[in-house]
Amino acid sequence: MSRTPVLSTRALNRATLARQLLLDRADVPPLDAVAHLCGLQAQEPQEPFTGLWSRLRGFQAAELSGLLMDRHVVRTHLMRRTVHLVAAEDVLAWRARHNAMLRQRVLGVYRRELEGVDLDELAAAGRAVLADGEPRSMAELARAVADRWPEPGKRPLGEMLVAGVLAMVQLPPRGVWRTKAGVRNALVSDWLGREVDPLPTDDGSDPDGGSDPVGQALVRRYLAAYGPAATADVRAWSGLAGLPGAVAALRGELVTFRDERGRELLDLPDAPRPDPDTPAPVRFLPAFDNAVLGYDDRTRIIDDADRGLSVTGARIVLVDGRTAGTWDVEAETGTVTVVPLRSFSRADRDAVAEEGRELAAFLSDGESGRVRVAASA
Repeated sequence: MSRTPVLSTRALNRATLARQLLLDRADVPPLDAVAHLCGLQAQEPQEPFTGLWSRLRGFQAAELSGLLMDRHVVRTHLMRRTVHLVAAEDVLAWRARHNAMLRQRVLGVYRRELEGVDLDELAAAGRAVLADGEPRSMAELARAVADRWPEPGKRPLGEMLVAGVLAMVQLPPRGVWRTKAGVRNALVSDWLGREVDPLPTDDGSDPDGGSDPVGQALVRRYLAAYGPAATADVRAWSGLAGLPGAVAALRGELVTFRDERGRELLDLPDAPRPDPDTPAPVRFLPAFDNAVLGYDDRTRIIDDADRGLSVTGARIVLVDGRTAGTWDVEAETGTVTVVPLRSFSRADRDAVAEEGRELAAFLSDGESGRVRVAASA
């Protein structure tokens, strides 16, 4: 009887780097990269620029700004109810599959305040306010319906409207390169010119039965960008309940492995799984990067002792493919500063400094190439 192959943590690391375009910078257009990565987490509006700079050869910030202005990518609440920068076609295809999760996540914070509010009526009221086509801040939208629901307070109503019951996008100039702007929201249908795709009548919401074509597409796309991965990783990335019905339907076309902890891992048969000894270059990751947050078990890229960095918004430096330090930028000088989490060899320090100089030049539009690497921990 054949045994399920075991993939070492290092093998999973190299697979992740390859799927995440971090092993070699890719020669693909930014829109293709955003789609391949299933979006970029983007609650910090400028962070996706660093995320793509670290992944794409010759990336220019103006390219991503142009995609946002031209409506090819959008900023929207989606996976895990966090703001993501997502290809327009993907938000249209995926939003309905996330609707129930998004409502429940807002209720998880404001269930008491929103008790007694009919969410379908709230959605209808929000659409009526937005029927004039004018974008609104969350506060403006909440004020417009607060007379009808005075008890919950404006914050719960606003959160549910912009992140729960209505498919909305945050409009540029928010998210444009080196631009500070408040959040103005519009309906996806108004901004992109069509409604989000409805789920099939049998939408697969019952994990024990029914077809779930949207869920199956999500699992395939996730594995292409994050695999090999466990169903718990799919759940941690998406915020959905693991998509068990979709996974069950796909099992016949997937391959399986085990990790060193014994978890079952699923993958696409032809997806890259590089040799574990493949050299990995230094990479600077932005806050809340997909390569770290896209898993329940993040040990393939960050030690458990450092896991807290992945949820506090620390910007991470990868050395030999693993989290080895954090970085930031001095606002006044444009200097990229690196704080090691462990001892750097001389070669590591030189490589970190060189990549840091390139990053400083990118972030300052060529005005700074300064980097400072602190003494090793």
